[in-house]
Parts: sequence; structure tokens; C-alpha cells
Amino acid sequence: MSRERAKNPNLRHPSRSSGVDFRHFSCSMRGMQFESLKVFCDLAETESFTKAAQINGVTQSAVSQTISALERQFESPLIERSKKNFRLTPEGEVLYDYSKQILQSYDSLQSQLQGIKDVFVGNIRVSTVYSIGLHELPPCITQFMKDYPQVNVRVEYRRADEVYEDVLGNRADLGLVAYPVRDSKLETVPLRKDSLVVICNPQHPFAKQKSVKVQSLDGQKFVNFAKDIPTRKALDKILKEQRVAVTTVAEFDNVETVKGAVEVDYGVAIVPEATVRQEIANKSLSAVKLDGNFQRELGAIYKKGKVLSPALKKFIELLKKAL
Repeated sequence: MSRERAKNPNLRHPSRSSGVDFRHFSCSMRGMQFESLKVFCDLAETESFTKAAQINGVTQSAVSQTISALERQFESPLIERSKKNFRLTPEGEVLYDYSKQILQSYDSLQSQLQGIKDVFVGNIRVSTVYSIGLHELPPCITQFMKDYPQVNVRVEYRRADEVYEDVLGNRADLGLVAYPVRDSKLETVPLRKDSLVVICNPQHPFAKQKSVKVQSLDGQKFVNFAKDIPTRKALDKILKEQRVAVTTVAEFDNVETVKGAVEVDYGVAIVPEATVRQEIANKSLSAVKLDGNFQRELGAIYKKGKVLSPALKKFIELLKKAL
């Protein structure tokens, strides 16, 4: 997770407390690449040499060399190496503040110039939960690649908590989640809501019904999601409010495994309707409407303060229309 920094007035005025000579900052920048500042910021936010290396596609050794080079550049220690826990020195905190401003200004400049030229290029890194990535996202990717062939979209399939970590840790530009969690460090873009349905083996008695009430699930063998999955938390709330007690026979961390267990008649389950269209078409599963307006909320998240490239803005616009 990204570090949460306390606002310290002294850090905004390095001449008061820092040993870094920022009067020559602009001159120092001539011999320094923006990539070095980005590596430093990623290290400060992830507090991990390994994660910083992964984000920037370099080795841990390269990250260490970059930090050492910055320390020589400014003739100041940036990391307290004697501490067990990762911590920036006061000089490191100042450099982080200024570096973030520089990088955000540079990203904003690039975005503005691309916008003026109406150019859509670059890379978009998307981190998504499996259910959205496998069943909701593919048509959007296909359409976006057709409209903007010079933009490369890379998709990573992750657990919900990992999606948040990817976005906050700058390993992803955009995250796609169900039941988005409010976070002061994130911006959330509401997407559409997906209806929840009961799925069962075609031979199950439910399969002959057009719809079922939540109360009908009482005592049923139930294939559930793992307890830390947002959809599981939502289902637990629904069952509790309806005073329904199911018999949980299995718990899985993704919808594909849940569907597989239901296919072999291990039990019934509640899943988003969009995730079982193929199984309904080939009749390996039956989906029955759930009485009541039970829906799963979808959302896109990105880090607060992030400068959105023209390509990323277009991608988000497409998601808002399609999802």
C-alpha cells in the first residue's frame, strides 16, 4: 500500500530544515532523467525495492543504483538505511514532494500536448478482478483497440485487494472492481450495475422455475466466494437481512471455480448474470432470476492526483458507456 504522508509545513520550505541545496535544483535536473525521479517516488510510495523494480521493469540493483546516484547528485542521504522499517530522511521527504510535482507537471504537459494534437498513443495498465476482466472487459478492449490502434492496453487479472494495491502502488493506471470501496486516496468512476442470479445444475429443482425468492435458499447447499471477496460480503449481507441460513459446502476466490462446482451439482450459488452467459448458452448451467432488486455495483478506480492521459480518458469514457 502507498504511504500516507503527514503534511509538514517545513517540508514545503527546504531552506528551513533540509540540507539539500534546492537553489540549484533546476541545474541538477539537466543531468538527471525523469525516470530516476519516478523510480525514487515509486520506492517511497511502495516502501519496497522489489515493488519499485517491478513497476519500472528494472532489477532491484538498478533501483539501488538510482537512489545512490540521486544521493550523490544532491549530496544528501535520502533513505535511513539503519532503520528496520523503510523510512525517508527529511531530505528524502523534500525530494519526494518536489519530484511528485515535477512528474505530475510533466505528465500534464504531455497530456495537454497530445490533446491539442488529438493524438492517442502510449500504454494503459489495467488491473481487474477476474469476473470483470474475463466477462465484461473483452468487448471494451476489442472496441478500444479498433478505435485507437496506437494505444497498448495491458490487463492483469487480480484479487480485489490486489487491484487496490496495484493502483495505489502505481503498478496500474486503472483498476476495475466490484462494490468499490471509498478511499480518500482514490478517485472512483461508477460503472453499471450487474444483476445477481441463482445458478444451479440443470437437473436441480430450481432450474424449472422462472424465479426464486431469497428465502428459498434457506438450508440449500451453497457454493460461496471466499470471505474476503467483496461479492461474498454483499451476499452475506443479503442473506442476513432476509434471515436466510445456507449450508456452505465450498468457498472459492473466483467466479470460474464457483461455476465449476455448481456444474457438477455440488450446490447452488449466486453470481453476476454477466458471468454465466456462456454456460447458459451451452446449457451446462441454469440461471434463475432472484426476486428483488439485487445487483452488483461495478467501478473504475485510479489514484487521486493522477494526470490522466488523453488515451486513458477515452478508455474510461468507453467503459462508462459499455459497463
